[in-house]
Amino acid sequence: MTRSEIRENLLVAMDTLRSRKIRSALTILGIVIGVTSVISVAAIIDGLNGYIQNRIKTFGSRSFFITRIPPGFTGLKPLPAKIRARKYLEIDDARYLRENIPGLDVSAAFAQKIDFGQGQPDSIRYADEHVEKLVVRGTQPEYAAALPLFTVETGRYISQYDEEHARDVVVIGAAIADSLFPHTDPIGKQVRLDGRLYEVIGVFERDPGLFGGFGVDMFACIPLANYHKNFPQVREIFLIFTAREDADLDTVRDQVVEAMRRRRRVPHNAENDFDVADPNFFTDLWNQLTGAMALLTGVISSIGLLVGGIGVMNIMLISVTERTGEIGIRKAIGARKADIRVQFLLEAVTLTGIGGTLGILAGGVISLLVRALISIPATISPFWVVMGVAISVSVGLFFGFYPANRAANLDPIVCLRYE
Repeated sequence: MTRSEIRENLLVAMDTLRSRKIRSALTILGIVIGVTSVISVAAIIDGLNGYIQNRIKTFGSRSFFITRIPPGFTGLKPLPAKIRARKYLEIDDARYLRENIPGLDVSAAFAQKIDFGQGQPDSIRYADEHVEKLVVRGTQPEYAAALPLFTVETGRYISQYDEEHARDVVVIGAAIADSLFPHTDPIGKQVRLDGRLYEVIGVFERDPGLFGGFGVDMFACIPLANYHKNFPQVREIFLIFTAREDADLDTVRDQVVEAMRRRRRVPHNAENDFDVADPNFFTDLWNQLTGAMALLTGVISSIGLLVGGIGVMNIMLISVTERTGEIGIRKAIGARKADIRVQFLLEAVTLTGIGGTLGILAGGVISLLVRALISIPATISPFWVVMGVAISVSVGLFFGFYPANRAANLDPIVCLRYE
């Protein structure tokens, strides 16, 4: 079929659709809903994926955490007995790893309350201003080097002298500094942290957190020795370590696991009584969440596309019946089966193509609204625009083929006698 014939069939298809505007609009509604859901959710997931990857980089791509409680535990369910029976990690574990693992760059211990919303919340005060529900964390001096997220913007971080003498000093997040010191420099000021006097020695770089969760802005870090002196009831210790740039991550991780098993005297045939997590843990967890979201969106959009496709098939079958006489005349003057088939297929593809275009535009508007109102970095990629067009065209071809084929196979004599 030549280009001029395709153009002529397309014009005929457009004229037919224009003559039945309301019916055509209702027919493509399912296509619009299906494509809109695909585009909008894909834009949100793509934007969030990029955002999450950037956040994970701030954790440090070569940083690992060692915990007694498995990472990701939320407290919604009680810990299994074998987890509760695990020995607590020790502060000296960080020094032990640093001295025995050649590929280790930095290692540090830190502590904080793990109460999952229970107990008295921490608070910090200065004059008449106060902030509640912050996170107080006791850290060793190497902690900031191991976790780039905790970078000091003004002042300094905890020093070895602060740790050795358990000094009452604190580094606070930017949001805490803004609340307590809206018009003055916080460095050197005395604040009351859970009723105890501390000197502010630094303020972290601004980090609001992820999706409304706690970010560095709501952290207050004090020397680990001071933390244990003032919060002796907190026994949970966490370790963080980083691998050297020239070291293999898997090798360093395996060496750390073996060293911790020896130090904690874990039998050779027993499983680890601790957990090691790297940034890939957060990526895998996020991928699981977005995978479930994508699956749900796929089901919803498939239903919309199926309904839209059935509507297209139905409207095309009605169109074949209404235009039986027209088909007979076209065949009588030399139209081939392929011409008739292409004409009806083009009508179906045009219908679904318009629906797909409207769906892409609607998905783009939803993505912009999500970005503006909820601050989720939704981003429409060219890939998903192409996918939206491809999906809508495919639906038109699939559901339009049977009506088009039926029209192409009609007997011209019967068509001319049809009333």
